[in-house]
Amino acid sequence: MTWSARLRRLLPVLASGWLALLWLSTPVVSQAAADRAPLVPAVRSVGVTVSDLERSIAFYREVLDFQPVSEFEVAGDEYEQLYGVFGLRVRVARLALGTETLELMQFLAPAGRPVPVDSRGNDRWFQHVAIIVSDMDRAYARLREHKVTHGSPGPQRLPDSNPNAGGIKAFYFRDPDGHYLEILQFPRGKGATRWQPGVGQPLFLGIDHTAIVVADTDASLRYYQGELGLRVAGASDNFGPEQERLNNVFGAHLRITALRAQSGPGIELLEYLSPAGGRPLPADTRANDLWHWQVNMRVADLAAGLEGLRAGNRVVVSPAVTVLPGAEGGFLSGLLVRDPDGHALLLEQGQ
Repeated sequence: MTWSARLRRLLPVLASGWLALLWLSTPVVSQAAADRAPLVPAVRSVGVTVSDLERSIAFYREVLDFQPVSEFEVAGDEYEQLYGVFGLRVRVARLALGTETLELMQFLAPAGRPVPVDSRGNDRWFQHVAIIVSDMDRAYARLREHKVTHGSPGPQRLPDSNPNAGGIKAFYFRDPDGHYLEILQFPRGKGATRWQPGVGQPLFLGIDHTAIVVADTDASLRYYQGELGLRVAGASDNFGPEQERLNNVFGAHLRITALRAQSGPGIELLEYLSPAGGRPLPADTRANDLWHWQVNMRVADLAAGLEGLRAGNRVVVSPAVTVLPGAEGGFLSGLLVRDPDGHALLLEQGQ
């Protein structure tokens, strides 16, 4: 074997070790920030914009066993201010799986743009929810029965050489609008206690996290950890043929960081160390565009949160904290903001 060939084989190992040292030695937030009460104590749900509410409800019910919780319709000045979309009328359906909730939003007016047909896993508008299954083979067979669009060529088992992710089985696929979804099975000893293998479990258990592609993990941590108050729950350095096939991105090498609030699904940061070329979220993205996802977060004091975000020159879509005319949305006031990569967060207060 030539020296150049040996070097190519060693590069991922060297990079992994260098990254581990970097993560251990680089403080992301100050001690004072870590000691403050978190702005966001809970992630309530994850929302996604769809083009046909009935079709999406049927998909999530029939294929993935989500159960309808409620359905409502909103319009008017307050919601236009909240979402930054003029003349809107939105139908919303809440679906539950286990203890987690997914919110489907159809903008009856104005209609938004479709998910780009050439979307790839390393584009920074990428977002998905990870649905935990008790049996990957049975879950994949269910998806095949319903002829879902593959995002991965098939379920992948991450190698045991990765201590944090080894033994996890995962598969990417798409819903009727082209949104990426993931089914994921944890081996014994990994993941939350309720995701552990057991007798009599349903096939689809719940939502563990939503994953987003970011350009710079440390910049994202300064936002999510330093300003919103989420905690780092784990980290992993993922590369190799299984990861490439899972993401369907040749040469995929990811720095993965798991974040958690005190309750609710987590947020997983996916930074592609390679390959380069993932496209940024379009600067003119709006909530009615079909690539729009949002993480719905509970906060204790929206006014203080808005003041802090503006002081940090963060992107705030809503012109001010919006007081809503009713409680159809499950909260009394809200604020739509964007993280450093443009991913949307709906900060909610009330009820």
